[in-house]
Amino acid sequence: MNDMKNKINTKFFRQAVVIKALAHPTRLSIVDMLSKRNICVCEITKAIGNDISTVSKHLSVLKNSGLVDITRKGNQIFYNLKCPCILEFMNCIAKVSKTAAKEKIKQISCCDRKK
Repeated sequence: MNDMKNKINTKFFRQAVVIKALAHPTRLSIVDMLSKRNICVCEITKAIGNDISTVSKHLSVLKNSGLVDITRKGNQIFYNLKCPCILEFMNCIAKVSKTAAKEKIKQISCCDRKK
């Protein structure tokens, strides 16, 4: 019984690592950029508007989760989306958040009418 519980916990722990890696707006933005093409760190830094150390930390989290990979070309490091199917998950999240926002607006307007 404990063996089965450990397998389940391990499975969901690994999934949680990936979900946590996406749980930041900057990292979502980076994944979105990488969905279009491979990008060097300098381009990501410029697009995001943060310093290179902050962007590197975000990229490290994404790499350690297994979502992105690197390719070296000379002195430049290019990042690529290793797991493009994650985009389906991000689209699902976008739909859920849009629906939740609409529901929140309905609740607010409903409460406003009662006053």
